[in-house]
Amino acid sequence: MTEPTQANDIIVPDENRSADVAAQPPQPMLRSRLVTGMPIYYGWIILIAATIGYIMTSPGQTYSVSIFIEHFITDLGISRSLVSTLYTIGTFTAGMMMPFVGRQVDQRGPKVVVGAISALFALACIYMGFVRNAVMLGFGFLMIRMLGQGSLSLVSGNVINQWWVRRRGLMLGIAGVAASLLGSGLFPSFIHSLIGRLGWRSSYQALGLMVAVVMLPVGILFYRSRPEDYGLLPDGAKQSEGDGRRDPATFVEENWGRSEAVRTSAFWIISLGLASISMLGTGLQFHMVSIFEDGGLSASLAAGAFMSIAITNALVRIVSGVLIDRVEVRYLLFVALLGQTIGLLMAPRLQGASTAWIYGVVLGTTSSLQATVSTVVWAKYFGRQHLGSITGVASLIGVAGSALGPMPMGIARDVLGSYTLALTVLAALPLALGIVVLTSRRPERQHSTA
Repeated sequence: MTEPTQANDIIVPDENRSADVAAQPPQPMLRSRLVTGMPIYYGWIILIAATIGYIMTSPGQTYSVSIFIEHFITDLGISRSLVSTLYTIGTFTAGMMMPFVGRQVDQRGPKVVVGAISALFALACIYMGFVRNAVMLGFGFLMIRMLGQGSLSLVSGNVINQWWVRRRGLMLGIAGVAASLLGSGLFPSFIHSLIGRLGWRSSYQALGLMVAVVMLPVGILFYRSRPEDYGLLPDGAKQSEGDGRRDPATFVEENWGRSEAVRTSAFWIISLGLASISMLGTGLQFHMVSIFEDGGLSASLAAGAFMSIAITNALVRIVSGVLIDRVEVRYLLFVALLGQTIGLLMAPRLQGASTAWIYGVVLGTTSSLQATVSTVVWAKYFGRQHLGSITGVASLIGVAGSALGPMPMGIARDVLGSYTLALTVLAALPLALGIVVLTSRRPERQHSTA
């Protein structure tokens, strides 16, 4: 579906629809002075804008929220178990909205959707500075997780997938490098410093203003739907010479509907593997400060360890972005699941700054591979035509998974006085899923031969 027209968007007939949608009714084509007037392929602008989108999800990401956890517990007078439970409920409920958000991206276009998301996300961050009790905190968790970690990530990944096909993995890798270094790398330390100067309430409100000032105009001005809707081709390719048709060897893709995709075993195997990493990784980051303090390490070292995660994430992201266009998805996901197993076993056994940094390298590798797979696999397996709807369901599973991580770890810490037993037992989950992932295959349609 195309975006609603604007003053500089003119609907013209599209006589060169690619073969993958040849059977579909002709769709109107948009012409935008911004898109067609660029001296470079507009996909590069999309890449920059969507990268900013990824970075601006930070106030709703666990690596940022984790810096506030001890302040929530102390200032609001609530237990770690209750904060973890509220985060679980808020994140799980937020995940239920992802299929709806994905459908809106398909139907209304990313520009409209990202504008609404950015405005609401900014207000949600400002609201976090006013929470006074557990109920208000739970609602705040719901909003920042739904709008930041869920919705803004979904629409940003969607636009890159739409504008890049042959170099999709590389482009998402580049976006991931920048998002890692400027997001998970800098935001925890930045927030830690900001809280020291402004207090935690004003700090969250400052983050909300940042989202409003940066993301709202970037999203509205630069996010656009598929290049075909503007008479362009993915990757900046040109029309074939002679008859003017597009190169079928390059641009024909098999597009699956959402109902078709979710009926494949590959969809569920990959989704559950990704969700387990989201669940366990979120739990580890959510309790990062507490885990470090249990090991006799400082809160500032915990914040600094995110830089180790980010640097590793950036390095691995660019490599995995190139590899995923050449290596089967299941192998990269298996390595990620193995890394998650190692991270869980390491976490309660940290004994110094050196092991903390090694731990960060393991977590960074795991999260990088998981991010690469999750942003590429659905377009790679099921095409771009219904990508928003398919990624909406996948995001529901992933966000729901991330919701389940903090609560059991928090309860285990309060009840048992240590994370050791819980994390050791949980390490069996990604290891088992990794073995299952190795058995999966890319889905293929069963074509009837009448």
